[in-house]
Amino acid sequence: MAANTIVSVQCIPMRLPFHHWTAPPLFAGRPRDKLDSALVRVQTADGTVGWGESYCVEPRAIVAVFETLIAPLAHGKDAADEALVPAVQRTLHNLGRSGPVVHAIAGLDIALWDLRGKRERVPVHQLLGGKQRSRIRAYASLLQYYGDAAMLDRVVTQALEEGYTEVKLHERTADAVKAARHAAGGEVPLMVDTNCAWLPAEAPAAIGQMAAYAPHWIEEPLWPPEDHDALARLQASSPVPLAVGENASSAFELSTLIARGGARYVQPSVIKLGLTASWALSRQCEGGPVACAPQVAFFGPGYLASLHLLAAQRTEASLERLYVALAHVPYGATVPVTAGWVQVPEGPGLGADPEADLAAGRYAA
Repeated sequence: MAANTIVSVQCIPMRLPFHHWTAPPLFAGRPRDKLDSALVRVQTADGTVGWGESYCVEPRAIVAVFETLIAPLAHGKDAADEALVPAVQRTLHNLGRSGPVVHAIAGLDIALWDLRGKRERVPVHQLLGGKQRSRIRAYASLLQYYGDAAMLDRVVTQALEEGYTEVKLHERTADAVKAARHAAGGEVPLMVDTNCAWLPAEAPAAIGQMAAYAPHWIEEPLWPPEDHDALARLQASSPVPLAVGENASSAFELSTLIARGGARYVQPSVIKLGLTASWALSRQCEGGPVACAPQVAFFGPGYLASLHLLAAQRTEASLERLYVALAHVPYGATVPVTAGWVQVPEGPGLGADPEADLAAGRYAA
């Protein structure tokens, strides 16, 4: 058996308990007190292990996808074969072009990049063509406080005192943006993610109200998010740049949006699309009016993969960092966020492996 033959593919749910200094936010009507993703462990015959990460809404579902679909297709294959991931995508395409199967493939893709870097003894950013910068600015991405002005003032102030120089809100009202702007001052870039808050007819007025507080961008303004015609019309008339991409059903959808200039920022998520597709989208943006600013609301190997992408792309962009208190901070000792900045790791592959307790499934339940 060749040294680079895949002998094992494992999925390890990672459910990180957190709090954000007030009652838990709601998701699907229930309090949310854990941030979910899944570690992906791929081992080759020579004992080398690569790590990836998949978006995870339901741990039981993502584990089942890996056990019944991904692992059987990858087992026995050459980890260096660039045709492996496209072959898996085509084999499983009739199970949907978005959702858990696609997210699982994304985790496999990241792990294969890690393996390639370890095999060639170079960091992933070198595989992407070389780094353009050695450290990446991070912005504090707040969870939703439902317009609570006192909490917004407290948490924005706290993030700035810790060294962050950019802040993102997950809010839907101009009053919330006003409160955050008051806390941040006039010079701090302030982004607003509305999580698909408005129908196309509602968005212009709502954005107009927020514009008074100078948001750097407004993210995911429309429902449904795949209405690109409405998005293009909104961007053409909006006084604020728009950002989209987290909800894209495929890399092809985002590529089409970039080609038509339907928003000013695109935000591919490596744990939904994979590093290969996200890097292709970043390259497509080079020299054009649309900037690539990846969505990075996660903490595992996908965080590291996003760092390498941001280090290698020509146009500088900041790293999203969910601003919460975690029970365990992955890579807290090896690739920390310090005073709002992250040093790009220089070790082979992604530059660091998950801590032993995470790899052993400490937070799987």
